[in-house]
Amino acid sequence: MSDPLRRVGCIETLRHPEEILAGIAGGFAALAEVHLTGLTGDEVLELNRAMQRVRSMADGACVRAAGVLDTSRAWEPDGARSPAAWLSWQCGVPRSWATAALTLARKLRIMPRVEAAMQTGELTTDHARLLAEAQKLVPDAFAAEEERLVRLAAAMPFLTFEKRLRYWLQVHAPDDIEDEAASAFERRELHASTTFEGTVVVNALLDPIGGAIVLRELERLEQQLFEADWAEARARLGDAACAADLLRTPRQRRADALRVMAERSAAKPAGATEPRVLLQALVGEESLSRLCELSNGRVVTPGQLVPLLAWADVQRIVFRRSVARHRCRGPSAPVHRCQAHRGRGAGPRVHPPELRCPRRALRDRPRAAV
Repeated sequence: MSDPLRRVGCIETLRHPEEILAGIAGGFAALAEVHLTGLTGDEVLELNRAMQRVRSMADGACVRAAGVLDTSRAWEPDGARSPAAWLSWQCGVPRSWATAALTLARKLRIMPRVEAAMQTGELTTDHARLLAEAQKLVPDAFAAEEERLVRLAAAMPFLTFEKRLRYWLQVHAPDDIEDEAASAFERRELHASTTFEGTVVVNALLDPIGGAIVLRELERLEQQLFEADWAEARARLGDAACAADLLRTPRQRRADALRVMAERSAAKPAGATEPRVLLQALVGEESLSRLCELSNGRVVTPGQLVPLLAWADVQRIVFRRSVARHRCRGPSAPVHRCQAHRGRGAGPRVHPPELRCPRRALRDRPRAAV
């Protein structure tokens, strides 16, 4: 095989990929001989950090290689119909993985900083796909801030960065994000059918807010059932009881929780007070960088909250320089009877510590909120 990457006379000689891969394989073979059970706790943690970075680097190299396969069309002489088909056939990977790798490789051609960060293991393929979607929505803004976004992605936990990127998109592409949210609401659906055995199959797709309402209640009831199962196991087996001794599996408890939700709905008396959404609004400083999320951390758009205003209570409004608290006496209380108070006085206002920081205010928000 020729050696097109080798340079002579340079300070650093670039070796052939086969030579480099042989060294990598040898390193993994040597690592396989190491007895990891003798590592200390700190060493185990550091090993996992290092191995995850190596995995990210390997994923980046695989995507890069897939991109070269795509552009070179080297797969054609073997009679494959496409580069994805060749990868699945010759490399034994799922067709879905091959397609995803090729798609990402094509997107990385216009995201050089993202591609470079993948090669060094700073970013994972999951980071790259998120950034590729952002680039597709706002290519000009992304090109101007690609370097900064890559730094944020490398410095933050993945879920934190995902949320940060959603807010970034709300600033740079508000109409597109609102359209996406409206589309998610329009796609909501639920199918329930009876099988020939008499069992019922339920499949549903819910919008973020409706889904959060359902999940919160489902998880609350499931937790109650778990506590009941655990109490029964402890009564039956004493302190020797463990999770394997519980009468129901987590999936069974979720199924039972769904049935309990239906039973309670059917038993609900006429005229009972409907549950209401609890909103916390933050106003000022461009709405604190468009801070808008559910209590489970899911970022939503302002437009998704508008339909809720007819059946929501506003608990707290935090302004830039003042704080107004608004608590309704009840869902049927007229607006003029709601209690509200605001700090007064000529001097600087002093607010409770939990209201000085928006992050802490969100963290301490009542869990009854959607």
